[in-house]
Amino acid sequence: MSNHANLDTLYRQVIMDHYKNPRNKGVLDDSLTIDMNNPTCGDRIRLTLKLEEGIVKDAKFEGEGCSISMSSASMMTQAIKGQSMDTALKLSSIFSNMMQGKEYDDSIDLGDIEALQGVAKFPARIKCATLAWKAMEKGINSEKES
Repeated sequence: MSNHANLDTLYRQVIMDHYKNPRNKGVLDDSLTIDMNNPTCGDRIRLTLKLEEGIVKDAKFEGEGCSISMSSASMMTQAIKGQSMDTALKLSSIFSNMMQGKEYDDSIDLGDIEALQGVAKFPARIKCATLAWKAMEKGINSEKES
């Protein structure tokens, strides 16, 4: 088996782990709530964010959808907790570039998120992977404007 095949297997295991054991699942009280769905495949997410003084203090999600959309939401909430809102938006832009197969800034350790890079090969699934990220961007941008 080539290294590439090993990596694909590892990535699949990471994705399935986040799908079966999602991190930060649930709803935060007294927080910003963003509901989004992907009409193409029926994935839907409710993201709740606790934003204080420019920091993402906490993030939780619930929803239903395919393994890619749900594991991506789990990874995203893990990645942005404790980060500044600007860093969270930067991560989202890096993720978006990765999904489009563009060069992306790898100076930030993406951790488990890298497991989703294979999705870029399946254009129909990119919306699944980016759903939670779009919800987060929408929430943070609305907070910045208020």
